[in-house]
Amino acid sequence: MSDRAIVATGAYLPRFRLDADEVREAWDQSPAVASARVPAADEDALTMAIAAAEDALGDTDVGPDELDYLGLATSTPPVEEGAFVSRAVRALGLSETVRTEAATQDTAAGADVLSAAAAADGPALAVAADAPEAEPGTTDAGMGAGAVAFLFDEGAGPRLVDRADHADEYPGVRFRERGATAVDSIDITTYERAAVTGTLASAVDGLSVDPDRVTGVAVHQPTPKLAGRITGGLPFEGVDRQGQVANAAGDLGAAGVPMALLDALAGADDGDLTVGAFFGGGARAVALAFDGGDVTGPDLDGGEFLPYVRYLRERGHVVSGEVAGGGAHVSLPTWRQTLDARYRLAAGHCTECGALTFPPEGACRRCGGRDTFDRVELPREGRVAANTVIGQGGAPPEFGPQQARDGPFGVAIVEFEREGETVQLPAQLTDCAPESVGIGDRVRAVIRKVYEQEGVARYGTKFVPV
Repeated sequence: MSDRAIVATGAYLPRFRLDADEVREAWDQSPAVASARVPAADEDALTMAIAAAEDALGDTDVGPDELDYLGLATSTPPVEEGAFVSRAVRALGLSETVRTEAATQDTAAGADVLSAAAAADGPALAVAADAPEAEPGTTDAGMGAGAVAFLFDEGAGPRLVDRADHADEYPGVRFRERGATAVDSIDITTYERAAVTGTLASAVDGLSVDPDRVTGVAVHQPTPKLAGRITGGLPFEGVDRQGQVANAAGDLGAAGVPMALLDALAGADDGDLTVGAFFGGGARAVALAFDGGDVTGPDLDGGEFLPYVRYLRERGHVVSGEVAGGGAHVSLPTWRQTLDARYRLAAGHCTECGALTFPPEGACRRCGGRDTFDRVELPREGRVAANTVIGQGGAPPEFGPQQARDGPFGVAIVEFEREGETVQLPAQLTDCAPESVGIGDRVRAVIRKVYEQEGVARYGTKFVPV
């Protein structure tokens, strides 16, 4: 289909994970996976997509302003209606003219952005990120979270060589009603199994590749057991590489097959074929065939295991999420004016005295000069100059929902150095026990949800320990 290749990849998995033993103790039943990744209160599909994209772009010489296409696939977009890929464009520092696409609606969406990126004219980034939900009980324990990114360009790496599609009507298989947050299904096992295995097998049959050359597969895998059934029904006998992520990370929704594909491609050699089999509830199926390998697979180990009660808090099942009055209201127009500072750490470099000023507005903090700033970006890493912990109940009201889910959080004054000049800014810490960070520690910028106001999620930079 294309002579372009995957030249760089990136992956992101939240630090929290829920272990099967916690679920057995809470519900006296065993979940379908050994563990599942759990997004923190300030994480969603958008923040995870940005993290995976940064990982991919950081492993290549392609500059952010050179990107021709950005496609983001998810079944859990931050809003039901409204652009969200544009937020990733600014957060990643991409050109405002980059072509963007949001693929949503079902878990096969990752196949669509992969195909589009492979067919683009210039460097193109396909990202799949998801965090499906379910009602508390035995099924929610298998719901994971994560993101994966593939950068396509001229060069060496796996090449997309064929695509095949199949669609049939299977109402009630993996769907989410309008306004609902939880994935649903009519739960008729034989019916659902036929929908998934049948449509996927039909899509794979449509590929014009030699089945004997296929040595790797990555299939739809809400559970390891279903993935095994799907793989067993495919017409490949020489498979020795199976992308397996569900048992370690849970059901990753639209990111499941892309993450498994990254895992399968990591073990492929030149001449090997790897097939990704994507399923979308309802039902449609897409099969993609890749020739070659030489990529780095996802790191499925590590993470911090949560007690089940803490998991319920992190997912927001046992907190109201309501903001109670007061707080520092920042209007959306004002917020927008500061986005480059919030996302890209844009500062002002004084052309008169060389000092840095953050944010890049008003007068120079050293010489008082006005209209003397050149826009520069601070490094993504800095040093903690001062810090404190905001205890339970001590946060401003707009941060109340986050604190109800995450507990106390750290705030630091972070110092940056650029070309011999230093500047400081205040920011929240995340992905760490707040008391574990001390003065002098190195921290790295990440994009996270800051809070919601006027019904709109507001994103910006927080910092994690290096």
